[in-house]
Amino acid sequence: MPTVKDVIVRKPTEDEKNSCEKWPIWECQPSTFDWSYTQTETCLLIEGKVTVKDNQSSIDFGAGDYVIFPNGLECTWQIREVVKKYYNFS
Repeated sequence: MPTVKDVIVRKPTEDEKNSCEKWPIWECQPSTFDWSYTQTETCLLIEGKVTVKDNQSSIDFGAGDYVIFPNGLECTWQIREVVKKYYNFS
């Protein structure tokens, strides 16, 4: 089973930024919630700050980060600042 250590956080290439702009946008106010991934999610944060945790570790990311969550990951999202992101499931 994937863990938070399997989440990829990096800066996007110019091509990736351009592709993301065609994806839907998701927005959320500061909150904490559990989430289970049934598909791989790729997203680009437009604004906000997030911490994602599992039972062993956590990862932080924010505006400008390109993030890939693996299928099968079970985690808790802690949205610390209002989030707006492009997202795509595959």
